[in-house]
Amino acid sequence: MKKIYIICGIIVMVGIAAGISFFVIRDMTSKIPDNIDLVTMNNEVYDFSKSDKKLKMIEFMYTHCPDICPTTTLKMNMLKKDLQKADVFGKEIQFITVTIDPYRDTPEKLQEYMKNFEVEDEGNWIFLTGDQNNIKEDIKEIEELAGTFQFQFRDPGDGFYVHSTFVYLIDENNQYIKKYPMGEGFDREEVYAKIMKEIN
Repeated sequence: MKKIYIICGIIVMVGIAAGISFFVIRDMTSKIPDNIDLVTMNNEVYDFSKSDKKLKMIEFMYTHCPDICPTTTLKMNMLKKDLQKADVFGKEIQFITVTIDPYRDTPEKLQEYMKNFEVEDEGNWIFLTGDQNNIKEDIKEIEELAGTFQFQFRDPGDGFYVHSTFVYLIDENNQYIKKYPMGEGFDREEVYAKIMKEIN
């Protein structure tokens, strides 16, 4: 009887290990598809296939979010200042914030959000939304982009999205490096250390 328990335990452990390995490998091989192009806060086309060869921190959010999104943006802005002091922001790394609510988050709304959070529009923190003239197609592209990192979101019908709670560090080829918690769990010192390690 004891042997059966041991064998069952081994099978369970192997199954868990295989499952963990699957998710780790899936994350490590995640890469943004080249066919995704969205609209910036300045109403310009941003094509991921032609993006700068730099590290990027990808944040998904929406401007009507009451808690975790604005907290993350605030912490990322503090991280940006740390990276500016190290003289690497813009040179070695950029930030990209993608709205999951492109119907409401027009380029003008994103500009307003940036001003509210004192995010400078100096070309290295890019906010993305959908083209209002092609919104249904661009929503599919945002879903595809989010799906690359297993970031899930949905509107339950009240305009307050249920969504995953991670931001993503990707390399100069738009491939996944690591994910970090959003909101209060975003440890900017940990993220800063990882970015500097990748640069050096």
